[in-house]
Amino acid sequence: MQTVKYTASQKVIDYLKRNIANTTWRIGDKIPSEHELTREIGVSRASIRMAIQQFIALGIMESHHGKGTFIVSSNLNPIATNPNSISEIQCRDIKKVLEFRAILEPEAAFLAVGNADDRVVANLKRHLDDLVGSIGDSEEFVRHDMLFHLEISRASDNPLVEKSLRDVFAETLHNHKQINDIFGFKDGVYYHSLIHKAFESRDPNLARNLMAEHLNQALDQLQET
Repeated sequence: MQTVKYTASQKVIDYLKRNIANTTWRIGDKIPSEHELTREIGVSRASIRMAIQQFIALGIMESHHGKGTFIVSSNLNPIATNPNSISEIQCRDIKKVLEFRAILEPEAAFLAVGNADDRVVANLKRHLDDLVGSIGDSEEFVRHDMLFHLEISRASDNPLVEKSLRDVFAETLHNHKQINDIFGFKDGVYYHSLIHKAFESRDPNLARNLMAEHLNQALDQLQET
């Protein structure tokens, strides 16, 4: 029987659920700040933010700039009890993110190989090594995954490509954390290793095909969850 890792984000989700379920927080109440929750729960601010975003996406909370985050519903049914399962709404969000990346990143990889020098290849290797070293830690794994992909977008020498991907990552960190929680670490390491080798051999067509396969496989797996 596989043991499900109790992640930091799931710890926050359980804390938020408990305070809503026992009416410590009622509809209309403002929840504690991210800083206060970090201190109270003992997890990183990134984990707090990821969990809150899930409640916002499901219509249980609303965030108002400069004012804070408020309870707008006490219906906890949409919140999955299994940390490896996701709601229909979350699935649609992740699908859109992956679809966008599958459109953008293969061509970015093609361009990047044409511009890649030894520094770019070395940076990709460093991010790959950090990725492998963070297996078991979803937050760190996702961070190094993003740095790997951003290095490629930067090497494309098209500032619109880099800005688009950077903005997507900034806005969808919680989605990518969910992707990793669902799919694990193996495929990410496998494809990143192959993509790095394509850069080493300066093969733009291979890099483009591998990037497309990498992202489309994630889409296919999402359809099966």
